[in-house]
Amino acid sequence: MKKIIAADHIEKVYGQGGERRKVLDGVSVSINEGEFVSVMGPSGSGKSTLLFAVSGMDTVDSGKVFFDGRELGALQENELADLRRRRMGFVFQQPTLLKNMNLLDNIILPAMRDHRKNVKKITERARALMKKTGIEGLEKRDITQVSGGQLQRAGICRALLGSPQILFGDEPTGALNQEAAEGIMSLLAEINEAGTAVMLVTHDARIAAKTERILFMCDGQIVSEMRLPKFRETELEARMERVVLRMRELGI
Repeated sequence: MKKIIAADHIEKVYGQGGERRKVLDGVSVSINEGEFVSVMGPSGSGKSTLLFAVSGMDTVDSGKVFFDGRELGALQENELADLRRRRMGFVFQQPTLLKNMNLLDNIILPAMRDHRKNVKKITERARALMKKTGIEGLEKRDITQVSGGQLQRAGICRALLGSPQILFGDEPTGALNQEAAEGIMSLLAEINEAGTAVMLVTHDARIAAKTERILFMCDGQIVSEMRLPKFRETELEARMERVVLRMRELGI
């Protein structure tokens, strides 16, 4: 299977002098086309830093990161920005939407930079995504007039507008109640089923159990990996038990 992401012995150091700390300590990892991967670990283990590093949102101090064979560290900033905008999607715990724009305008804004002459086409795709994600009819709503789950779905629409090869999520369900979180995970599963790879950071065993590959991090390193079969709702409790047991074995 083709690799989308390949990180080779990457390191990231924060602080200076006696305060220097390796947040990533020689991490090597790859993500293949169509994979559904989660990253777990205690606070400060480096899981979000890993996501930012392999997506090109942050630089590394040593090692290399490749996206579809291209080394991210060798790209100019404008090239890297174009790559992230056109071939990657990002969903965060708190969607970064603008208060002076309605939901639809927030969704289409990033895509306008590349397709200023295709406003109609972009808008049609955005509306189709809103329908698919269950927020059809909220196009003109201010972001203060919708729920947290609806905001997160708008963020996912925005991330998918450019048909990315991989979607990155940093605690995308962390600020949601269980019902809303379940809805977001079902949506991510649909996106993955359609061929988009998904890599998400989570602290929730229930969320990680719904993915097919789990990377466990501690002290800046991937200390273990778990592969699970394709998710079935009837198997959730058993999968959760496996994840929790592995975390206890690792002491995380």
